[in-house]
Amino acid sequence: MKKVKNIPFVSPREPMTPAQRIRADWKALMARVSYMGMLTNIPYLAFLVLLVVIYIANNHRAVELQRELSKQQKALKELRWRYMDTKTRLMNAGMETEIIRSSAPLGLKPLTLPAYSIVVEKKIKN
Repeated sequence: MKKVKNIPFVSPREPMTPAQRIRADWKALMARVSYMGMLTNIPYLAFLVLLVVIYIANNHRAVELQRELSKQQKALKELRWRYMDTKTRLMNAGMETEIIRSSAPLGLKPLTLPAYSIVVEKKIKN
């Protein structure tokens, strides 16, 4: 069998103690994280870095979009209140009693007789 760098050889028949198992796992992990281990995994690490950058950019964009959406909702709420207020004022201004009250200072009074039409007959020239 091939001896791994700085890891003692333990045959498969000999049981490992928990301390030996932890030490062997730690040394194997350090061997993977070593300089050569990193050089062999550069494409994978670059891919992970790219994913992290995309994740951060997407998160930032989502937060900005949420802020803009919140601003738009506040503006829409304000415009809805203005619309309802204007609609109520217009409805009240169109009521007969309101028209009578606003035309009283001008000297106008409501009709007591029904409305009639004036018909003018045209003279025929001969």
